[in-house]
Amino acid sequence: MGAISPNDQTMTTAHPDPATHGLDVYIVGGAVRDRLLGLPAGDRDWVVVGSSPEEMARRGFIPVGGDFPVFLHPKTKEEYALARTERKSGRGYKGFTFYAGVDVTLAEDLKRRDLTINAIAQAADGRLFDPLEGQADIRARVLRHVGRAFVEDPVRLLRLARFAARFHDFSIAPETLALAHQLVTDGEVDMLVPERVWREVVKGLSTAQPGRMFQVLDLTGALARVMPGLIFDQAIYAQLAAAALANLPVASRFALLCRLSARPEELANHLRAPTECRDYARLLPSVLQVVAKDTRETVAGKPGGSPSGDPLEECLALLERCDALRKPARFLDLLDAAACVVDVNTAIWRERVSAVRSIDAGAIAQACRGEPEKIKIALREARLTALAKLMKRGV
Repeated sequence: MGAISPNDQTMTTAHPDPATHGLDVYIVGGAVRDRLLGLPAGDRDWVVVGSSPEEMARRGFIPVGGDFPVFLHPKTKEEYALARTERKSGRGYKGFTFYAGVDVTLAEDLKRRDLTINAIAQAADGRLFDPLEGQADIRARVLRHVGRAFVEDPVRLLRLARFAARFHDFSIAPETLALAHQLVTDGEVDMLVPERVWREVVKGLSTAQPGRMFQVLDLTGALARVMPGLIFDQAIYAQLAAAALANLPVASRFALLCRLSARPEELANHLRAPTECRDYARLLPSVLQVVAKDTRETVAGKPGGSPSGDPLEECLALLERCDALRKPARFLDLLDAAACVVDVNTAIWRERVSAVRSIDAGAIAQACRGEPEKIKIALREARLTALAKLMKRGV
């Protein structure tokens, strides 16, 4: 594995950028790592060595950093951060003091990063600066911390777990795992705010092996701290893998993640998850309960039939509970999520949703004109009749 070619289109010196011309700039982190792995490079992050906020402003860069100097390029809007060092000054992931003087070197900046694979820089001529041997760890498929400072920032534990999910063929260095344990035993992980946890959870759920993120968090003892009440096991791991393979949305994957938990909606509230994710987590258990029963009865040769309850009522109640009449796409998402757990005939349920939605509520209201109290009853009877016709056909 060699250096990235100077002719790589991600960086060129053929037409010098007036905003950066004369600056000592490098691409760092994920864009370099992913290109070395043969993956599509995402957004580029830049580090500027030997400059100052005043110089950056003079060149037209727009300051956006809070705790330390970060700027947006005047045209590309890519982020350029001044090389910096950091020193622990308090508890939690915000307890740091940063120094971004002109004397900070590239090597010093790279030393403050989390993992060696994220601590590689690329110069304008394509040369790679890799003082922490990140390329060797990429070849060996190992996630390894940069230094002892790993235990100073609990976000690094979340990122370790998330990268373990994204690069699921990478192992975690034993000494890195030991430091992750220390973040838990020292109580640093308790300083994480739910919003920060959720941001990493979303990224982890979006990977090809989402379950590995939570497996790592569980292994380090952090899972119960950052996601209290979550029940995670190998079944959930496999179901999340199925959801990723089916390219299900994050909301569906989150609902699967917490489906065994006693209070999935409460967990979603704790993480400050978006309303969509909260709704999916709340509704999936109901969908699973009904569709699993429906599948068992269909296999037994009694389509939709049940001695323990009225199948028509159960079916309609589920559609109404999930608001499938107004939000059919969400209900179909929930069916796809349920299919990662049990066998689901989604074609049958699609027909049922279509049948119920085809009832003309306006016509029923017109027929009950002058008797508004009958509208709701008549509408429900019409929907049940539509479902009954389908079930007689084995649908």
